[in-house]
Amino acid sequence: MSASVPLLLAIDVGTQSVRAVVFDASGEVRAAAHRVIAPPFVAPQPGWAEQDAQAYWQALREAVTALWQSGDVAPAAIAALALTTQRNTVVCADAQGMPLRPAIVWPDARLATRVPALGARWGVAIRLAAAHGLVRRLQSQAKANWIAEHEPGLWARSTRFGLLSTWLTQCLVGEWVDSLACQVGYLPFDHRRRRWARRGDWRWRAIAVREAQLPRLVPPGAPLGELEAHAAAALGLPRGLPVIAAAADKACEVLGCGALAPDVAHLSLGTAVAINTTQARYMEVQRLLPAYPAALPGHWNTEVHLPRGMWLVSWFREQFGAPERERATALGVAPETLFDELLATTPPGALGLVLQPHWSPGLRDPGPEARGAVVGFGAMHTRAHLYRALIEGLMYALRAGRDAIEARTGQRVVALHASGGGAHSVRVLQIAADVFGLPCARPAVEQTSALGAAMLAAAGLGLHASVAEAARAMARRGMHVQPDAAAGATYDALYREVYRPLYGRLRPLYVRLRALTGYPP
Repeated sequence: MSASVPLLLAIDVGTQSVRAVVFDASGEVRAAAHRVIAPPFVAPQPGWAEQDAQAYWQALREAVTALWQSGDVAPAAIAALALTTQRNTVVCADAQGMPLRPAIVWPDARLATRVPALGARWGVAIRLAAAHGLVRRLQSQAKANWIAEHEPGLWARSTRFGLLSTWLTQCLVGEWVDSLACQVGYLPFDHRRRRWARRGDWRWRAIAVREAQLPRLVPPGAPLGELEAHAAAALGLPRGLPVIAAAADKACEVLGCGALAPDVAHLSLGTAVAINTTQARYMEVQRLLPAYPAALPGHWNTEVHLPRGMWLVSWFREQFGAPERERATALGVAPETLFDELLATTPPGALGLVLQPHWSPGLRDPGPEARGAVVGFGAMHTRAHLYRALIEGLMYALRAGRDAIEARTGQRVVALHASGGGAHSVRVLQIAADVFGLPCARPAVEQTSALGAAMLAAAGLGLHASVAEAARAMARRGMHVQPDAAAGATYDALYREVYRPLYGRLRPLYVRLRALTGYPP
């Protein structure tokens, strides 16, 4: 590969692995490598999730250096680097950027109990807006508040506080800086204005973060800095390589799929599932739950998500998938690839078995009392029906998100793009198309988060005139499925008449279960 051909290195740091992918300016993959983060996190106490921040850097370094070992590309051919990461994983660091404690990873369920006082003015205003309960839940879930409460000495020494994307960017460029489109988490960030909140804003009172702890923000597609000497040596790349701001992983997924029109929805079928559209104006699908900065500059993603999404497939694998685990070991494949057989042997609607996929509590709809439920069991049901009900339940939840987005935007969704691990299954895509009654496509490139980051790098270098032009040039649709009318009619009736009323009718019982058992906390 000639050094004169500009190539783009995208690094995608997920919960379970790091992917390093080299793209050209047309979106073709030229080389790829990945390294597993094992374990993805540890739980010092039940419900906790922590990881040594250095483990992410080590996996990143190994993934990048593995690219050069293949000989498919040379480091000198790389024209720019862009980084995308998991969201809402936080790092406390000292003035030199050295972590003071393990990173708290996004599935962590610990809660602060003594949260900062909002003050009389903001307390009254929030109560008048009927948002006191929501703000209190946001405060209790903010990891900065937990650290300030339980580790006050360490918190006082935390000169720097930010997301994993901020800390890894510092490892690359030697500066506490980040993309504004990565700021998805419990931070005093003004999503409407895409910047840190103004002084005096209620967010500064709600979260125990000091302005000086936070990174400088730049827009996606803008330079974050240049690769500093230590990082260049560790990665085998030239010192001074431009590092371009990308966005959080979900935002990069949307961009990588080319789902930029407001009437196209993106389904992210990963550990957490989400439905997103890209909008040119700020709007909250659920009041006071913000729209997130999009990877497309000047836009927002109207995201509705379930933190326990395709994770439920892993749950099913461990609890009910012993036959597939055994066969997968013999065949040398992942057990999940065999679950399509369970979908093939069961009809749409799973013979009336309906699953509500709230295995984790929410903030508003569902609320903090939420639990999962499976209704309609009969003697004819098998684990195959349960698996189909699980996939259908996730799609019902995403369709409910679509309904909320359409009601807020006034714009009907006419097509779906899907990516993530769940999109590998044609049968899962077919269920999505049938539940929504819409065509569903998956991209030609599997690593869509990395591709979105590469698009931002390409635009930042001027290889394409804008991020939108980069998306048009680099995103390509792979296979797509059309909805089946008969299956769609079954799903539509089950969704409207059973799934949608289910949470409201079970909610009082969830509240009592929580009061009686203390779970969820």
